[in-house]
Amino acid sequence: MIEMVAMGLGLLLVRLVVGLLFVGHGAQKLFGWFGGYGPKGTGGWMDSIGIKPGVFMAVLVGLMELVGGALFVVGLFTPAAGVLIALTMVGAIVKVHGGNGLWATANGYEYHLVLIAAAVGIALTGAGAYSLDALLSF
Repeated sequence: MIEMVAMGLGLLLVRLVVGLLFVGHGAQKLFGWFGGYGPKGTGGWMDSIGIKPGVFMAVLVGLMELVGGALFVVGLFTPAAGVLIALTMVGAIVKVHGGNGLWATANGYEYHLVLIAAAVGIALTGAGAYSLDALLSF
């Protein structure tokens, strides 16, 4: 019994930290909150690195991060939430960080890889006992 509670709490902790950070990143892109640049500023940067049309892509990625993060936090449709999170990180690796190597000290993709592992890991194992998926028996 104690092991089941601990496992549920562990999954909840990972979901909360990863999910809330993605909600924040989505809000940066969509609304300019938390020091973000909003769709126009983020879109301009995306245009400058060849992700076009920039504003549309900023809104799309912002929605993927916001919705994926929110679903991850509450543990609802967790496999889909994990896919949304992982896809945004794969895009960041391919378009921005991949050419810099693995290590974050060189603006590499190590952090993004950790987030992919967390999102896919929870998507595969399930959100745990303290989730809407468990409550609704998904």
